Amino acid sequence: MNQIELKALAKINLGLDVLGKRENGYHDVRMIMQSIYLYDEVKIEKKDTPEIEVVSNLNFLPTGEDNIAYKAARLLQEEFKISDGVKITLKKHIPVAAGLAGGSSNAAAVLFGMNRMFRLGLSQKSLMERGVKLGADVPYCIMRGTVLAEGIGEELHKLPAMPKCTVLIAKPPVSVSTKTVYEALDSKEITEHPDIDGIIEGLERQDLKKIAGCMGNVLEDVTIPMHPVIDEIKQVMKDCGALGAMMSGSGPTVFGLFESRAGARDAQRRIREKALTRQVYVTNIHSVRRNQNAD
Repeated sequence: MNQIELKALAKINLGLDVLGKRENGYHDVRMIMQSIYLYDEVKIEKKDTPEIEVVSNLNFLPTGEDNIAYKAARLLQEEFKISDGVKITLKKHIPVAAGLAGGSSNAAAVLFGMNRMFRLGLSQKSLMERGVKLGADVPYCIMRGTVLAEGIGEELHKLPAMPKCTVLIAKPPVSVSTKTVYEALDSKEITEHPDIDGIIEGLERQDLKKIAGCMGNVLEDVTIPMHPVIDEIKQVMKDCGALGAMMSGSGPTVFGLFESRAGARDAQRRIREKALTRQVYVTNIHSVRRNQNAD
């Protein structure tokens, strides 16, 4: 196998709760992650020389040693003493620095692809153990689907698949620092926590309205006052019939869950008309067919 082409899926958080902060600075979280059918295209080609090369369709994206896809390739190359290099071509569609795990998903695709290309024989669990060295979201991006994440985000538990629905993604043109958001959160008392157990109950019952009604993200209380456009986008989605609309991760991306594609298209049009953002995508939930041998 000299080349492999993969889809690196984006993720949203259906629920995000922060339970506390550890002495090492990491936060204990409880969140439900869901992959969606918005993806980057990742092509990996074998090279005769040992260099790792990353190219992208976005000229502002770093492609050197700081790129997480580069780090993923180097991690496997060094551990397994792979003499060949690789050329990694990233065709980016997932908005960058948006709370959608685009970079983490690219790294997961490189680990998965190189494992197959070089016949390393690593199980999904083994890939996830290596992925966590690159970033907290990478193990989830290897697992994909509907998952409960606990601890600092590294304890993953598979959940019943999310019911099918249309998802609208809107990334406003503002920049959010995850570090700044968590620091601001530390300085205030969290009085309301999202109903994570309620979301799980909704998943078990395959009740989309229950899931949407229990959605919540404690980081909204910090990010929305910094960037009120997030709340404006949420309101447009709800006015157009979204069962629920919420910020994903630390932001600034907002997603809405719709029963009808027409409602999502209407919200997309209105968000563009109001000039809230140009980056608005209609997509779907991505369900994973669980392989019993995947672990």
